[in-house]
Amino acid sequence: MTQPSLVTDQTIQERLVPFPKSHFLAASDLNPYVTPQLLDLGDAFVDFNRQSSKALDVLHGRTVVNLFFENSTRTSSSFEIAAKRLGADVVTMPVAASSVKKGETLIDTAVTLNAMKPDILVVRHSASGAAELLSQKVGCAVVNAGDGRHEHPTQALLDLLSLHRAFGDVTSLTVAICGDITHSRVARSNVALLQMMGARVRLIGPPTLVPGDADRWGCEVFHDMREGLQGCDVVMMLRLQLERMAGALVPSTREYFRFWGLDREKLAWAKPGAKVMHPGPMNRGVEIDSDVADDLDVSLIQDQVEMGVAARMAVLASLSARWGDK
Repeated sequence: MTQPSLVTDQTIQERLVPFPKSHFLAASDLNPYVTPQLLDLGDAFVDFNRQSSKALDVLHGRTVVNLFFENSTRTSSSFEIAAKRLGADVVTMPVAASSVKKGETLIDTAVTLNAMKPDILVVRHSASGAAELLSQKVGCAVVNAGDGRHEHPTQALLDLLSLHRAFGDVTSLTVAICGDITHSRVARSNVALLQMMGARVRLIGPPTLVPGDADRWGCEVFHDMREGLQGCDVVMMLRLQLERMAGALVPSTREYFRFWGLDREKLAWAKPGAKVMHPGPMNRGVEIDSDVADDLDVSLIQDQVEMGVAARMAVLASLSARWGDK
């Protein structure tokens, strides 16, 4: 078997494309021209992450601060690994457990951190628009790692990279996004990016968990899972976000799984060879059956975790390409 070529700083520099905006706050910050180039860069980082040597100098001398007002071990770790492999100095600020509890506001935290002159702030916050607000108050690049119900753009990019590697061309795909659409920033970012790249998107969920204006998102909306899955190439399940619900929007998790959980029987309504995705963490037996989630012939869930590091490396490196010799 032919071994892949060693990925070096030179390899990355040859594929590096400047990010189209100063910050990455929403999927709409990308465009159909730069997104394929980011996927190509992400491909290179996948190969790089699989080799034994994982040290690059793309962000040498730069400081990346992870500012997580919401706990998320998976996303925080993914960004931290991505930045370190690019050679950055990385600081993860435990703001949820320190400054905020002492009464410091979001803006106060931003101004304090800005005085320390970081190069990139990676921000996760429970309030929609928090990342954009911070971007207006600091002098460095801001990456949105999830804000309220609004957006999670790096999740959408890593999902697109996973589909790109599984299918190649994504323009002909029909992707069903299923479950708790209302509370999902993952759904909003994926709808925007998948449609930008030419894919057909369906939204499937109970009326209580699908926004009333979803029919204006440019998607087909289904309230019957089997009907919605017919002919789909990809089934993207979402986490049921009970912590964001003001009241009882589902009768019970057992009832939810009966009608909206993905099992073999429901998956059979999709196209033969259809792939399954989930942004994690999964509620097994609520959104998805373990028999489906753990089947590597259909599940891309582990691929999504791997692609998360590569996609975030592509974003951080691409943002740095805007800086020139600054």
